[in-house]
Amino acid sequence: MATASLTRMTVPLASDQSSSTQGLLMPKLKYRFRITFENFGVSTPRTELTKQVIDFTRPTVSFDPIEIDIYNSKVRLLGKHSWDDISVNLRDDATGAVSKLVGEQLQKQVDFMEQSSAASGIDYKFITKCEILDGGNGAHDPVVLETWEVYGCYVSNVNYGELNYSSSEPVTIGLTLRFDNAVQSPLGTGVGTDIGRTLGSVVTG
Repeated sequence: MATASLTRMTVPLASDQSSSTQGLLMPKLKYRFRITFENFGVSTPRTELTKQVIDFTRPTVSFDPIEIDIYNSKVRLLGKHSWDDISVNLRDDATGAVSKLVGEQLQKQVDFMEQSSAASGIDYKFITKCEILDGGNGAHDPVVLETWEVYGCYVSNVNYGELNYSSSEPVTIGLTLRFDNAVQSPLGTGVGTDIGRTLGSVVTG
């Protein structure tokens, strides 16, 4: 049948790597996702934020370089890692629930009225969870394809956005989140997987 040709619509691989009729795998789609915040603000339910998320950036990690100068060259090694900030944009709903939750989180970090601050990070830090879904909804529960759990978050910047008579767009609130660590879950599916430590098994570096 002619439809059999669809199984060949992918990059051809060597015979010892994969079947020649594997076909193209379904990609994850950018618009199928869900963001939840644990211990964010004070009011409940915090799902008001989940319903009003516009966009979210997945974690980005980078490593400091270490260069060791030797005889005729350099050896490059891995230094400490750092996680870049995450940005989240929210629609500011007419009930004020989103604005209230954001304000409560800021107040947990610093009380702007009384000019007092939290005693320690545990008093205001929260967890952010990003789940990529398969498109299910209603009677058909969505399947979670990937989960990022981001730990030790706090809000480092809030942008309440502009108002504009010539625009028909919704009012938004932009958040910048700083955090301590991120892993993919369940454990064993990416970042955070226990693969053990290789100790000199390959002569390199």
